[in-house]
This record gives sequence, structure tokens and C-alpha cells, in this order.
Amino acid sequence: MKDQTMPSAMWSIPLVDIREGGPLRHAREYAARARALRDDCLAYFPPGMTLLVPVADRFARYWLTRAHSPYVKEIAEIAAVLGFSGIWFLNGSYNWGCTSLAREEDGAVWIARTLDWPYSGLGRHIEVARMRGPAGEFFSLTWPGYAGALTAMAPGRFAAGVNQAPLWRRTRHRWLRLYDMAANVMNTWGIRHIPPDQLLRQAFETCASYSEARRFLETEKVARPVIFTLAGCVPGEQCIIERTEEGFVTHEEDTCAANDWMVPRPSWEARMIAAHLFTISSEDAAQRSRARRDALAAFDGHLSSAGFDWVAPPVLNPYTRIAAEMCPARGLLRVAGYEITADGTLPQKITQTREVDARDDPEEPAGFLDKIIQDSTSKESAIDSR
Repeated sequence: MKDQTMPSAMWSIPLVDIREGGPLRHAREYAARARALRDDCLAYFPPGMTLLVPVADRFARYWLTRAHSPYVKEIAEIAAVLGFSGIWFLNGSYNWGCTSLAREEDGAVWIARTLDWPYSGLGRHIEVARMRGPAGEFFSLTWPGYAGALTAMAPGRFAAGVNQAPLWRRTRHRWLRLYDMAANVMNTWGIRHIPPDQLLRQAFETCASYSEARRFLETEKVARPVIFTLAGCVPGEQCIIERTEEGFVTHEEDTCAANDWMVPRPSWEARMIAAHLFTISSEDAAQRSRARRDALAAFDGHLSSAGFDWVAPPVLNPYTRIAAEMCPARGLLRVAGYEITADGTLPQKITQTREVDARDDPEEPAGFLDKIIQDSTSKESAIDSR
């Protein structure tokens, strides 16, 4: 597991071992990093808005406490340990724009994805956490104080990521988008299902194989619509799972997603950046989301080359903060952080590339990945033959 050589001025992405203690230990040991991230994110808002963070915390805590999530107690402990506002709000947030691709390359399945968000600091402060659950170990891209999973890889099992689903519209006028967003929040207020990012963490902790994770992510009820990108270890194990609170549509052929349904549905609108909220039409929003998806799907380079050459416009956009490449069959994960470094420019890569290669782990015997894959394949074959 190594940091690839880059200029010394670039930030280094930490690899933290929280197999014992989990996100609570992460927050306790790196509280200064958690506060730095919070302060950077709050700088996005007008000064007066920061006074509302404790209020947002109270609403998020009330909602998460009602949700069917196994992590509510942990989040409460994290908030208590850190002792500053914003932790409940962070763990109740879900406005993550992303572009994701799952595809086979040289006999192995890879995921390439970006995470897009308006706040500065998310790319600078990204960390790789080595975690563990009943089904085995996994590596999650995360921050101190955060309990969910947005992008993660379990060597020998699967890799997955979360994309924000399109917006459910009750109205059609662009000026009424905020009304529709608020109405959706109020609708979610009465739903007592687990948030999508916490569902994904639960999948990594409890699912022993791609097939098991797929069934779990397709059928467990979720608090909000979401798009999951999932990749396994055997050729053909890749899919996009489009979820509503209780339903799903899974795509196995076209496995690239942005922030719209693969097949348009009435009353749903592709997500857009905040700067376009009142200015572009639904058709323009759909076209922009489709352009990102098509550009990533058309990338003709090799994801195994570690160059992040696919992170280019329109996939690269003003909100891009993180880029990741993952191959569970090879136990490989690469991540880089992006931030805007000058007004009027697109984000630049501002971190060294952190590469995790599970095959280099001195704690594991040679060939352990092959054994995990073989065991999981045998288990699935036995289930299918019943």
C-alpha cells in the first residue's frame, strides 16, 4: 500500500486503520481533521447561515433516530466526541452528484467514478479507511466524523458507489425547483428507512459476494431514491441499480450512470449544479447528465493505468472533488482529491494519488484474494443449484 510519487507540494491522502473502533475511533483520533473539514465546508455558505447549523443538526438527528439504521448510536457518540455542530447534518446529507462507470477490462471488472459537491475541502481532506464487518474487510473513501459509505472496495468481494438519483418533480417550472426539493424533504421526514449511504456501508459489512450485495441493494428499503454502481470479481459482474424507496430497476448492459435514470421517467428530472437551479430547463439538465455519462462510457483508455485520464470535461466539472478507480478482483483502489485553485477554472488534482493494493498486505497470505473469490463463487453456485 503506497503513495505514488508526486510533487511534494501536493496533499497526501491518509490511510487509516479503523478495523477496531470504526468511525468512532476515526473521529476520536483525528478530531482536528474533522473540524478542518467542517470549517472548509461551512465557508461555502454566507456567514449568517453558519448560525443555522445547530438547528440543521437537531432536525437531522430527529430524522436519523427515526430511521431504521444500525448506526444512529455511533453517530451520536461521534457527535459527542467531537463536540461541535455539523456532525448530524453531515450524516443526514445526501446531495452528492457523481458520474460512475463499471466495466470489464482484461478479465477484471473496474469501477471509475467522481464525486461532485460544491463545498471546498472534501477533496483536500479525503481519507481511505480500512474497515471490517462480519463479511470481511473493506476500504472506504471517507472523512473523520462521517459514518456512511459513498465509495468503497472489498478485496475479493465487490466495489460500489452511490450516485444521487434524479429529482422528483411535483411542478414543472424551473423557478419552483426549491419548492419540489422542500416537498421531497418533507416526504422523507415521514419515511423510516435507512439512508442510502448507510445501507451501502451495511452491504460492505454483511455481504460476502457481489450477488449477495446486489440482492441486498435491490431489495432493502431506502429513505431516498439512489443510484448504486456495483462491480464484482468475475467477468459479467457489473450493474447499475436504480432505486426508489421500495422499488428497483437494474441495468447489466449499460453500466454507466450520472444523476438521471437510464430510461427517462415522467415527473423525474436530472440533477444539476446549484448555479443552474433557476436557469436551465429539464431538457438541458437531462442532456448535461447524459453528456457526463456518455463521455465516461466512451473513455477508450485503460483504467488499470492509474493516470485518471478519464477525469476530463464534461466528467470533470466545477463541483468535482474526488476521483476513484477500484478493482475488487485485484484488491486495487486508487483515489485523488480535486479542488478549485483559481476563480473561473475547473478543479485541479491537488493530492497525491493514494493507491491501496491488498495483494501487498503483509497480514494476508499469498493467494488470499483468489481464495475469497473461489469461496464466494462456490457459495453462489450452491445457492443457485437449490
